[in-house]
Amino acid sequence: MTPTDVLAPGERPRLMTVHAHPDDESSKGAATSARYVAEGHDVMVVTCTGGEAGSILNPAMDRPDVIANMGEVRRAEMARAAEILGVAHRWLGFIDSGLPEGDPKPPLPEGCFALGDLEEQTEALVRVIREFRPHVLITYDENGGYPHPDHIRTHEVSMAAWEASNDPERFPDAGAPWQPLKLYYGHGFSRARILAFHEAILESGAESPYEEWLANWNSDRPDPGTRVTTKVPCAEFFPQRDDALRAHATQIDPTSRWFHTPLDMQARVWPTEDYELVTSLVETTLPEDDLFAGIRELAEQRRAG
Repeated sequence: MTPTDVLAPGERPRLMTVHAHPDDESSKGAATSARYVAEGHDVMVVTCTGGEAGSILNPAMDRPDVIANMGEVRRAEMARAAEILGVAHRWLGFIDSGLPEGDPKPPLPEGCFALGDLEEQTEALVRVIREFRPHVLITYDENGGYPHPDHIRTHEVSMAAWEASNDPERFPDAGAPWQPLKLYYGHGFSRARILAFHEAILESGAESPYEEWLANWNSDRPDPGTRVTTKVPCAEFFPQRDDALRAHATQIDPTSRWFHTPLDMQARVWPTEDYELVTSLVETTLPEDDLFAGIRELAEQRRAG
C-alpha cells in the first residue's frame, strides 16, 4: 500500500497517540492533540493499561473508597480527560505493571503488561490501527520517555504494530491492512525545556520548582531534546491540556509543579510540544512545525490532479 492509496481526495489526515497509562495522554502531547481536534482532524488516544497499579499522588484523593475502586476511578478520569481534549479513546485492556521500587527492586507481577506476550499485545494495537486508519502515529522512544517498564513495553508494541499493520499475512483477522505514513516519538521532558522554564521563573523573582529536578538530572542519560525534529505550536491549547491533566485527580496534585509555571510564561518561553520524526513515507523537510507536513502537500497534489 503506497501513500497515495491511503489518503483519499479531500480526506483530513488522522492522528493516533499510544500511551501506557491513563494520564500519560494529558502530560505528553495533549495540547497537540487538542490543536488538531480544533482544526477538524480525528485524533485517537490508545491507552495500553488501566493504570490500576498507580499510586495516589494527590492527597485529596487518598481515600478508602478511591483505593478500593482504583481501576474504575481511573477509567472515569480518562473518560473526562478525553472529553476535555475532544479525542476518541480506546483501551487495549492490559494490566498495569506498577513501578518497582526498592534495592533490590522486586519482580514485576505475573500477568502484567510489561511481561505479557508481545505478539498478543501487537495484535491488539494492530486491530485498532486498522480500524481507525491513522496517517500519523506517536509513541515513546526506546527508553519509554522514562524507564517505566510499561512505557518501554509501549514502545516495543508500537514499533511492532507499525511494522505489522500493513502486512496482510500478519493478524489476518484483525482487519484490512493499513499503512500509517509517519511515525514520531514524543519528547516532552528535555533538559533545555526545563532549564528555560527554570530561568524564566528565577528572572521573574519567584522560586523555581525545577531546582531539584535539574540538580538531579542524570548527566549520563542523553537529553532527548537533542533528537527533536518537529516543534508543534500549540500554546493556545495549554489551558485545555491543564484541564485534562486535572481530570486525572488521583495522579495529579493541582498544587504540584505541573502548574507552577504561569501559562503566559509557558507560551512565551516554550510555545511548542516537541517530537522526533522516526519514519516518514512522504516527503518532508526538517525541521517541521506540523506532524502532518508532507501529508497535507500530498493531499493538495491529489486534489490538483
